[in-house]
Amino acid sequence: MKKYTHLVWDFNGTLFDDVEAGIRSANRLLSAHGLAPIPSVARYRELFGFPIIDYYRRLGFDFERTPYADLAVEWVAYYLEASADSRLYPDVPQALEEAKRRGLCQMVLSATERGMLERQICSLGIRDRFCELLGLDNVRAYSKEEIALQWKMKHPAAQLLLLGDTDHDAQVAAAIGADCILVARGHQSRKALEALDVLAVADSLAEAFERIP
Repeated sequence: MKKYTHLVWDFNGTLFDDVEAGIRSANRLLSAHGLAPIPSVARYRELFGFPIIDYYRRLGFDFERTPYADLAVEWVAYYLEASADSRLYPDVPQALEEAKRRGLCQMVLSATERGMLERQICSLGIRDRFCELLGLDNVRAYSKEEIALQWKMKHPAAQLLLLGDTDHDAQVAAAIGADCILVARGHQSRKALEALDVLAVADSLAEAFERIP
């Protein structure tokens, strides 16, 4: 049985149930710029992906008219309002407790700006569960691979398992030599996730922990 030392959590869509908030904030942004809304959760999961700038292109934004950096700031304002009522997935407390029972150092790796990430996690009452929170220094959400690589360089002996909900999580896991399990209830479809080279695709965190080798 493989012995992991660290469990690396993605936040949005893995711990934090903010898919509906993501759709509402995107649709407010689209409406403000005269573009068609995202019609359904299924369509949102087909469109969403990293880097976020490419997701915005798929939504129809023209960066010559409105720079991406400006759109990102505008979206954050909508998202903070839309996600005010979002909560952790119901099985998160049990999963965090199970990871602790297994002796894993738990950390969060997110494409969210680090100050915003810290505030969100503190407001959810789970900050004490994590040894580290790794977020970006901006709101443009290009990639979290670089900060993951920087962390891994400082902790070369760490044996990592990453739990996420997108193809970007799988990409980051591969870059840092981590095993990866994806949960298919977040920001991308099960069909997209099953096409990736990961340990497993699960429907819940309970199932994800059953699949940990």
